[in-house]
Amino acid sequence: MELSTTENEVHDANALNWARRVLDDCSSPRLMQQEVLNAVTRNETWRGQQCLNLLAPEAPTSPIVRRLLSSEVGIRAAEGHIGRQQRWFVGTKYIDEIESLCVELLKRVFRTNYADHRLVASMIGNMTVYTALTQPGDNIMTISQPFGGHSSNRHDGPAGVRGLRIYDVPMDPVELEVDMVQFAELARKIKPKLTTLGASMTLFPFPIKEMADVVSEWGGRIYFDGAHQLGLIGGGQFQDPLSEGACVMTGSAGKTFSGPQSGIIVWNDPDLNKPLTDAIFPTLAATHQVNRVAALAAAAAEFLAFGKDYMAQIVANAQTLGHALHRRGMTVLCAHKGFTRTHQVIVDVRSLGGGYTVANRLAEANIITNKNLIPGDEPENWDFPGGLRLGSTEVTRLGMKETEMEFIADLIASVLINKESTETVRSRVTDLRASFQTLQYCFVE
Repeated sequence: MELSTTENEVHDANALNWARRVLDDCSSPRLMQQEVLNAVTRNETWRGQQCLNLLAPEAPTSPIVRRLLSSEVGIRAAEGHIGRQQRWFVGTKYIDEIESLCVELLKRVFRTNYADHRLVASMIGNMTVYTALTQPGDNIMTISQPFGGHSSNRHDGPAGVRGLRIYDVPMDPVELEVDMVQFAELARKIKPKLTTLGASMTLFPFPIKEMADVVSEWGGRIYFDGAHQLGLIGGGQFQDPLSEGACVMTGSAGKTFSGPQSGIIVWNDPDLNKPLTDAIFPTLAATHQVNRVAALAAAAAEFLAFGKDYMAQIVANAQTLGHALHRRGMTVLCAHKGFTRTHQVIVDVRSLGGGYTVANRLAEANIITNKNLIPGDEPENWDFPGGLRLGSTEVTRLGMKETEMEFIADLIASVLINKESTETVRSRVTDLRASFQTLQYCFVE
């Protein structure tokens, strides 16, 4: 009996049907493999050489980091903590060197006492903290999605899987900052064990010290999920959460940090060593991709050399882009506050067709952005939200500066305001991108 390949399938049926047709037309597994290679090449040519990538969660890794991601050590297993007696396998003396270098480099970048390198995804960092510092049924407070909160801290992510009772951190819909009066009132009522500050739409620093002072009244803690801001924090372009009162910080090794996609966790309190590392191993990470660890260490070394200048230019470019779009008639959030102090710019595009429509129209012109929930949206508007999120990280690493941000704003306005054909604008995008093909802020091999 032939099994159905479509019943209860969550993926797009057209995309899977295309793949089946392609594979059916192949006469051998070797040709099937070649189709995979062809798809990778198509993506590299288009996204890697012809598009303006303004996705906030993405950053290109350096050539050295990419080389390490395919290194021989990636086929080796190294379960356990660093050190001969703590490994499940023998033969890891050089792996111990790689991992030790990574840990010590991360400590230097983030100016912390402790760091761990084994989070193969940044959301595992969220699960690590919730596993180590909470029990099912505990109250926590996190930011809701229309104000930038991420699912990793909500009911459908690690916080929900942990069985936590989740309450919203009150946010000001105009200032896009924590409403401290409402926060103090609600927090004192529910007494959250953990208050998580994590936002995938993040424009301004948080009042961490003030919030920590409130939750300390009952022994509560602040956890900073710096998925997007981690590079900015390391480069001194954002607040320093641990020095302001957060007990632990996690984040993405990609995004602004511009390393391999994975997670980073850092802290200062020695009393957290055992609960956090026990949650990492053996609970959430075993074989943790040593090639990725080597690449992360190399990215950290690059960050020590170039991070300060790189992060400063990222923020300058984002602010310039926000101003430029505003002057061209687009509704950019927080214009009264200088638009942003991070790598992100958020645009209200409800009058232009909404985030889904606008993002896809820009993609036709080779400008890659993403739809985004904004204040006024409901969580169920996720598929068709009112906002558009732009990020300056990748274009900055390609060497673009304020002049190019003005030109990018012209390109976006040409599509959305002036209604030029996407084909015409695409030609100008391709010409701009052709002039910026070499990554900056990294070591040359």
